[in-house]
Amino acid sequence: MLLATPGHCLFPLRRIHKPYSLSRTRTTRFCCRASLNLITNSDSFEVGRLIGSYGFMNITSSSGSPLGADAEYSSGDVGRLRVQDVGEGSVKIRLYDGRVSQGPLRGTPVVFKVYPGQRAGGNEADMMAANELNAHLFLQNNSNDICQNLVLLIGGFETKTGEQWLAFRNHGKASAADYAKVMSERVSKTRADGGQVWNNFEQEETIKRRRYFVTKLLQGIMRGLAYMHDRERLHQSLGPASVILNTIVERDAVYLVPRLRDLAFSVDIGYTKLEGDPGLLSDGLWRRASTAGAFTPMEKRAFGIADDIYEAGLLLAYLAFLPFCEAGIMDGLSLQRLLESTFQLDIGATREYCLADDRLLDAVNFLDLGDGAGWELLQAMLNPDFRKRPTAQAVLNHRFMTVGSL
Repeated sequence: MLLATPGHCLFPLRRIHKPYSLSRTRTTRFCCRASLNLITNSDSFEVGRLIGSYGFMNITSSSGSPLGADAEYSSGDVGRLRVQDVGEGSVKIRLYDGRVSQGPLRGTPVVFKVYPGQRAGGNEADMMAANELNAHLFLQNNSNDICQNLVLLIGGFETKTGEQWLAFRNHGKASAADYAKVMSERVSKTRADGGQVWNNFEQEETIKRRRYFVTKLLQGIMRGLAYMHDRERLHQSLGPASVILNTIVERDAVYLVPRLRDLAFSVDIGYTKLEGDPGLLSDGLWRRASTAGAFTPMEKRAFGIADDIYEAGLLLAYLAFLPFCEAGIMDGLSLQRLLESTFQLDIGATREYCLADDRLLDAVNFLDLGDGAGWELLQAMLNPDFRKRPTAQAVLNHRFMTVGSL
């Protein structure tokens, strides 16, 4: 299951707050279809096996990481994840294998993302499907300027029962979460088999490959995010399950191309949009912006970008720890609580704590590269004051984003 929060969670949780006009959703969807020559005839596709499914969670109280330059906060403020009323949402997404069966793209493998019809998923599912479709249409509107770090939408259709089937080019089925899980299990097996007598040279080479792979993974994530931000779009669901990989084989890292997916909660931050109706899917974002003191269109835009950067910072922490630790030592939510609640976003204190635990040593050493460059970048991305967080491009230019490749 894909988990998430209105803002700051490794697995994004989103809440739908108000009823939505289904007719307006569909008008937007069909109007946009004609603009990109998408394949919209269901007969042009063949559907294969069910790959899996996931859901979204509802959060019924406001989230509250400390934001703002003068914010005073306690552990209760930072750790509101522990006291939020969280429940399972009604929208369940299914994924299927498939391929294009007709036309110039015949034989192209696809992955179908299926949103339930109104009867099963309510208006929220229709709204999410339309938002994801429109986000991809906008980001793909220039065939000469398509980012390789975003999944590519090639078509879709609506069934008689109202289900929305979005067809994406099959760039791989493993996510960053899958990669972290496989690597942590491999660490556990290796240490159980060899313990301290593990060949030192082999261990060093494995760590070097892992650092290189994770660095390439982070670079791809930030390139995708920078591309979106440059085009006035927020992701707003960034987490390990929202990054698809074409390989999880670390020896093939040179061929790795991470791609961002799950744009159902993407937000348009163009100034004309910010001055008008913001849209119901971004309601939670702008309420948090107001709490942080961001009211004007310029301030709200800056807050939204910084909010995505915060999520990217949590994802950086996840990828710096989980692939380097034994299975069960650390998980996404525990890591988030450690950063936000236990140490109140004091990354220096977090490092001292982790340094005392030998099981976390490889992760600490990774973030220590470049004279502590990883910790420095993490502190910047998770800065409690949203105004002081770096842009996605600045993150890409940070020395930590290259030091793991050396």
